[in-house]
Amino acid sequence: MDSVQVRPMQEDDLRSAERASAVTFLEAERSTRRVSDPEAEPRSEAASEQWIDRMRFFLSVDPGGCWAAVDGDEGDSTVGFALSQNRGRLWFLATYGVLPSHQGRGVGRRLMDAVLAHADGRPGIFSSSIHPGATRRYRMAAFSLHPQMRMVGTVDRSTLPAVHGLREGRADDFAWMDELDQELRVAGHGPDHGYLLGTRRLVVSRDGARPGYVYLDDRGRASLLAARHPETAQTLLWEALASSRGSTLVNCITTPNEWAIDVGLAARLDIGQEGYIAVRGMPVPAPYLASGHFL
Repeated sequence: MDSVQVRPMQEDDLRSAERASAVTFLEAERSTRRVSDPEAEPRSEAASEQWIDRMRFFLSVDPGGCWAAVDGDEGDSTVGFALSQNRGRLWFLATYGVLPSHQGRGVGRRLMDAVLAHADGRPGIFSSSIHPGATRRYRMAAFSLHPQMRMVGTVDRSTLPAVHGLREGRADDFAWMDELDQELRVAGHGPDHGYLLGTRRLVVSRDGARPGYVYLDDRGRASLLAARHPETAQTLLWEALASSRGSTLVNCITTPNEWAIDVGLAARLDIGQEGYIAVRGMPVPAPYLASGHFL
């Protein structure tokens, strides 16, 4: 009899889940690494703590979407995880994986069944790797898989244009930001904006009919960008590139967001492919660059 139990995640599971996540994604990166890609490296201690902090946030906001697979034969250690969230009319999958040693045993299917039941028919979105088993499962669950691109490199600073009309964002911007989110991705980010503002820099454009915003991480990289018009989106992305230090990354670029490719090429970044944006019951958001965990 299978010793693995799939059950609602608890806060005590987070450290074990993080270890399972680190192993799972490191192995996936190594197995799919292209020759031109840098060597995959283990997750740093700081990144592990950030992962735990983000997942603790999801567990506090919508615990019904957070599930763990634990193996009784291994001291109830976490061997799989799936953390999803409902935000109004939208469902998203923040992260999902199964240890390589437990893949092919139906654990992933059981976890996916649990989080999709939590979605309760809502439109859904998430960022997917190219793992063949995972992508097969997503397509069988009626998600459309849209190839993503990424742009990497060091910005040629001579290409940076003068940027106008932007300011630092504040919590009192969240209301209009949620309205913009609803236009682009069915529902607002709601409590996610508060979490993101506490961990990232927020830059906004309040240009009347063309609002937009971008969150920048501690390396100046765009980690979530939304705008009503491609021109605003490009201005926000240029601000992110101007804030970058050393090698930078622009990811989650889909075909409807070719405006981002134009900016990246102008800044002398290199383009490549990276996984999929999976959507069900909704179009691919644009102008929009999704966040890996917050979508």
